[in-house]
Amino acid sequence: MLFGGLEAGGTKMICVVGNENGEILERATFPTLSPKETMPGMIDFFKGKDIKALGIACFGPIDLNKESKTYGYITSTPKELWINFDIVGEFKRSLGIPIGFDTDVNGSLLGEITWGCAKGKTDALYITIGTGIGGGVMSNGKLLHGMLHPELGHIKMAVSKEDSYKGKCPYHGTCFEGLASGPAIEERWGKKAVDLAEDDRVWELESYYIAQALSAYIVVLSPQIIILGGGVMHQKQLFPLIRKKTLEQLGGYINTKELEDIDNYIVPASLNDDQGIMGAVKLAMDAAKENQ
Repeated sequence: MLFGGLEAGGTKMICVVGNENGEILERATFPTLSPKETMPGMIDFFKGKDIKALGIACFGPIDLNKESKTYGYITSTPKELWINFDIVGEFKRSLGIPIGFDTDVNGSLLGEITWGCAKGKTDALYITIGTGIGGGVMSNGKLLHGMLHPELGHIKMAVSKEDSYKGKCPYHGTCFEGLASGPAIEERWGKKAVDLAEDDRVWELESYYIAQALSAYIVVLSPQIIILGGGVMHQKQLFPLIRKKTLEQLGGYINTKELEDIDNYIVPASLNDDQGIMGAVKLAMDAAKENQ
């Protein structure tokens, strides 16, 4: 049985056809321009493929409330051309198949839960640190939505005494995203993260902020595993620093077998950067099952 998956990102849209085993059989990438420019190519990609359902893991904010008049819409996104765009409705009208819909980070978490390093977990956390910072949460075996959906990149942070940077976030300045995203690193240090790999000062500060955020998530959400993805996390030297600083931030308050084995608790994404698109395929599988 074939399923469609769309990982809708702020710079590119990845479309795939996959199966229930998590195998990606066909793939195409489209630049994220305007809906008028981007949607027709994606719709044409999925037509005639005999897919049973489509899963969309989408940048946001998005409306996930199925009782809402704007369910399936991209809402107050910084991508101005996509504000209040009915992405689910557009695909449903064009393809006439069930549509699964969730955030891009929940999609990545779902991919890891289904086929990756979080398989078998009921409570897990996926954080992406790249152009922005966002997080997906699974609690008691269900993806967390709530009033809207978690925006884990926008928690306020205690700024390091060694950091005079004003913050990149236009809404909150020195929130997690404002201090630790890829654009924040570049603006603070004058170079892209990839060009700063040998500068220990950069990663000591970056790991301080990531660990501060993770220690807050641990006490609030109590995940069984934390997965860190996104472009910034390709700097593998960050992981030992983050693990050490997270334990320091927790101050010995929480003692669990997971924290005793922290190398296998705070881990990198495991699906070769395909966790988001594989999660989108799983969203399609779930939508097909719901509509049987």
